[in-house]
Amino acid sequence: MQDMAGSKTGSEDTEMPKVRQASKILPWAVFIPTIIIVLISITSLVFPALLVRASSPFHSDVLETEVIDPFAPGVLAAPLIGINLLVLGIGIAYYKGTKIKNLIKKIAGFEISKKQAVIGIIIILVIFCAVTAGTLAKEETWADYSSVKKRLATWSISDFTQSFEPHVKYLLLSASTHIFGNIRAIPFITSIALLLLTYFFTVNITQKKFAGIVSMVLVLQSDIFVSYSTTASYDNSWIIMYLFSLYLVQKFWQPSPVPFFVSIFSKALTVAFLPMSLYFIARSSLPKRSKIYSLASYGVVIVILAAAFAVFRKILPGGDTGFSGVEFWQGFASMVMQLRFDYVILIFLLPVTVLLFFASRRGILHADSMLIMILGVLLTSPFLVAITNQTNQPYRFVSLTVFFAIGVGVLLSNRIRKQVEVSSSK
Repeated sequence: MQDMAGSKTGSEDTEMPKVRQASKILPWAVFIPTIIIVLISITSLVFPALLVRASSPFHSDVLETEVIDPFAPGVLAAPLIGINLLVLGIGIAYYKGTKIKNLIKKIAGFEISKKQAVIGIIIILVIFCAVTAGTLAKEETWADYSSVKKRLATWSISDFTQSFEPHVKYLLLSASTHIFGNIRAIPFITSIALLLLTYFFTVNITQKKFAGIVSMVLVLQSDIFVSYSTTASYDNSWIIMYLFSLYLVQKFWQPSPVPFFVSIFSKALTVAFLPMSLYFIARSSLPKRSKIYSLASYGVVIVILAAAFAVFRKILPGGDTGFSGVEFWQGFASMVMQLRFDYVILIFLLPVTVLLFFASRRGILHADSMLIMILGVLLTSPFLVAITNQTNQPYRFVSLTVFFAIGVGVLLSNRIRKQVEVSSSK
């Protein structure tokens, strides 16, 4: 009996270091590629012309003159460097055990009541409605609006089986026109729902209502979100469907592939988010068997998408043009230009990335998942413009706004992964 007990203990001893070693390696494996891509993306914030100049085929030896100074600093270079140095100083003070450590712990441990949360949500929604409701009575001026309106006039539900288009988007716009008599009504409602879902998703993974309110505020302050919150041309139905699929993973995982699949027919770009979903599921607090079943269900989605691609590949939007290295590197530079009025995201993206890394090392649930979300969104635009005829559009960065906001909420979380996994397995 003792020998058997001893052999069992020995096997556990050899297995535990492997688990601990894996838990230490994974945060680094996620952080290193994410920080590299974040640094490349914000390079244009410090030196706006550097990436474009470095990747452009038109060098000074061709033009016989130096047209652009690649090291001319941008207007946000000083605030970016200053704030990052400040955050670095706070981090050093925190690890030295000064008073700021207690202050940060108080902020991280702060929570509000359910009543206060409801009041906060109402205030945020009232502000959003006050800022955007006036646009509902105006005709859109976006370049793609005329083509969207023209296609909507001939679109019908039967088109679902005829072509690979954003049919869900057209379905919602058609409903908006026929039910409310305003094509912008449902996009407006969708944006309200996105704010609410951001709150509930953040609360679900952090178990803190204050974190949910902070995430809502960060989405609301985003110029890119407000600018496209009532547009029919670039509605938010795709991102809300995708976020809802992640929310269901935590609440009731069985139907979670359905909204993900639906999001693809609102915007095909969400196909690129599939690896992010798989990682989120693998790192969720679901029991091991449920994770396997959930991942397998997404395998069915992959099969369906592969079949759809085989059928509709000749008429897919964008078209495969082969990989263009120039377009790929210039795709990184577009983020700063597209988010040029979103100062909070541009300036704090790097500090939040680093803080999420430290949170993941502490074992905070889904800190590493938020890093993967940020990494995935930042890589989407460069690859999209590098391999297709599509151009970068600002509205695609609404997803970055949402995941950045949720990531900040996660920094306020005290949910340790091991504790959550133990409790969920009981």
